[in-house]
Amino acid sequence: MFEQIERVPGDAILGLIEAFNKDTNPQKVDLGVGVYRDAHGNTPIMRAVKQAEALLLKNEITKSYIGSHGDPRYGQVILPMVLGEDSPVLAEKRVSATQSPGGTGALRLAADFIKTNLPGKGIWVSDPTWPNHLGIFQAAGIPLHKYPYVDAENRLDFDGMIAAIAKIPHGDVVVLHACCHNPSGFDLSKDQWKKVLEVVRERDLLPLVDFAYQGFGDGLEEDAYGARLMAESLDEVLITSSCSKNFGIYRERTGCLIAIAKNTEQMENIRSQMAIVARENYSNPPAHGSAIVCEILTSAELAAVWRDELTEMRDRINGLRRDFVDALKPYGLDAQFAHIAEQRGMFSYTGLKPDQVDHLRDEFGIYMVRSGRANVAGLASENLPYVAKAIASAVK
Repeated sequence: MFEQIERVPGDAILGLIEAFNKDTNPQKVDLGVGVYRDAHGNTPIMRAVKQAEALLLKNEITKSYIGSHGDPRYGQVILPMVLGEDSPVLAEKRVSATQSPGGTGALRLAADFIKTNLPGKGIWVSDPTWPNHLGIFQAAGIPLHKYPYVDAENRLDFDGMIAAIAKIPHGDVVVLHACCHNPSGFDLSKDQWKKVLEVVRERDLLPLVDFAYQGFGDGLEEDAYGARLMAESLDEVLITSSCSKNFGIYRERTGCLIAIAKNTEQMENIRSQMAIVARENYSNPPAHGSAIVCEILTSAELAAVWRDELTEMRDRINGLRRDFVDALKPYGLDAQFAHIAEQRGMFSYTGLKPDQVDHLRDEFGIYMVRSGRANVAGLASENLPYVAKAIASAVK
């Protein structure tokens, strides 16, 4: 039977990793893979994580299952971080947390929940969006649609976004990036979030807020504005959270699906369905990552260390954005790429065309996705002049 199976193209970003590793150019630069990198090009283990793991190694007493909803302590620390310590949603006890294998797992949980419990509803994602959104929702069998987000001039197309959302059929699901939009880096302002809320409420849409980069934009609290606005203003909201980036525990696969309902009774109904969806997907989530997060967030000392480290990472990325634009000034390209300093998060829609991206790869060993999306964290003070010179060559 296997002889009928055809080979399909591999993941484009994973293919970049392989090509980069084979490249013999000593000045090669990886701007493709979506992980945080320090000034030396490494993805470090945070100090707070190291200390938490040492405590776990010393004190852990079991490797037993943690249940389909995951470690209850994990929900107790993640919900206040996402929704706020004084969230009325928490006080009203109308929110549920289901631990998942990463933010990707949380999205798949949400997709299967929507398919099973909201049959016939379509789901709307920004154009562009994280490519795996398309795969996840299509694999779940949900009708997929797009609304505009970035225009032909490589700017946030908010007017187009609002106009499109205002035409979404009543009751459909709309995916919103809480912060650090992947892949564009263009985020909504507070006023724009309020306008989105008005349309979502008017059309009776279910917002699915993808919150993968809390703390990587402007701060833990600042980045949560949109998610908290939706949670506190609407009866029903889904939020997917990830600890991969802000705790640097990518391989531990630690995420959460947060469901907000109108009241406690409805929340318990939804929670029962979430348990079934999780059980049928992977039964129980991995425990190590959530234990790390719990160890850090329940310790005032470790939490302080972690927040300082997260601030260092965020400041490094935002500083690199400004430095990148400055490095292009000698080539007269700073105005053309000024938007990069205004974007947030690791990723940036540079505005480079596929042929220009190919030129960077072939002539300079600089790797990024052919859409022009670059991981800003792959830059460093040492390679900025080289990258700027290469981009000037590609553009001109």
